[in-house]
Amino acid sequence: MATDTQTSRAVAEQLLERLGRQDQDGIQELFAADIDWHVPGNDELPWTGRRTHREEVAPYFTTMWPHFVPGKSKVVLERIIVDGGDVMLLGVFTHTVTSTGKEFTTPSAMHLVVEDGEIVRMHLYEDTLSVDQAFHTD
Repeated sequence: MATDTQTSRAVAEQLLERLGRQDQDGIQELFAADIDWHVPGNDELPWTGRRTHREEVAPYFTTMWPHFVPGKSKVVLERIIVDGGDVMLLGVFTHTVTSTGKEFTTPSAMHLVVEDGEIVRMHLYEDTLSVDQAFHTD
């Protein structure tokens, strides 16, 4: 069913607010039972890949977040574009990897699809080479 722009924006804003608090359970609540989730990247990074169920959302974050130095991450949201059920979040991520101490910065785009007030699709686009290189020592 089609979702109006206002509902989609509200869901995206809730997602951003919960991401800022690192509320993985609250984030997970925003997703539908069946989802199309894709975070590309090196298979050695355990949070990359596809997910198809709501219950896989919180573990994504609890697996990923410990790999970044607390207090050293920065997210700059540059734009939110909403058209019906489609939402594009454009920004820049900067993180410092715990195991290597390397910092990386990557532009990012997150495509969300909202249906009936729930996120049914989340695809993340970022510089996966920069991310991968930050996890390896020279």
